[in-house]
Amino acid sequence: MPLEKISQVSGSAVYVPGDDIDTDRIIPARFMKCLTFDGLGEYLFYDMKFHENGEQKDHPLNDALYQNASVMLTGMNFGCGSSREHAPQSLFRAGFRAVIAGNFAEIFFGNSINLGMPCVSVSNDVRNSIAEWVGENPSGQVLVDIKDLKVRAGDHSFTCDLRPGARDSLLNGAWDPLDELLEANHAIESIHGNLAYT
Repeated sequence: MPLEKISQVSGSAVYVPGDDIDTDRIIPARFMKCLTFDGLGEYLFYDMKFHENGEQKDHPLNDALYQNASVMLTGMNFGCGSSREHAPQSLFRAGFRAVIAGNFAEIFFGNSINLGMPCVSVSNDVRNSIAEWVGENPSGQVLVDIKDLKVRAGDHSFTCDLRPGARDSLLNGAWDPLDELLEANHAIESIHGNLAYT
């Protein structure tokens, strides 16, 4: 089954400030006892969003103005720490479809692209400008243009970076390596004779 070709992602955005936000903050380890990734979205940034007694903390993701955000803006080295696939899965299951940051940890970046969730890098000045715009326009649309490598917020347009291989895989609908493997099933069978993989 052909994958979606992703040339752009748009939606309202939320700014989650901070550098070196690691995967344990994105999804605490105690919520990773699931058999599937379904339901992980409700635990996204759980310890940053809630006190031990369950009361909400002052956090952007608890702000009603950003409840429908599908683009996350954040700091440097996002997704660092342990290489848990659950971190990008929790973002995706919470409704996020793109992340804009200063830069990304390598494995987090790869796992995100494999979900068809672009992770684009911008300079500090650009990030601050977008954050300011988002604060003034909480329901405004932010567009991440994969083809032209631009982030557009209202009338503003900013340059962003995305690794060429990741960009090509998104644009060509080849971002899921498992799907690519399954598509090659017939070729695998022909090489290995009567062996069939289902």
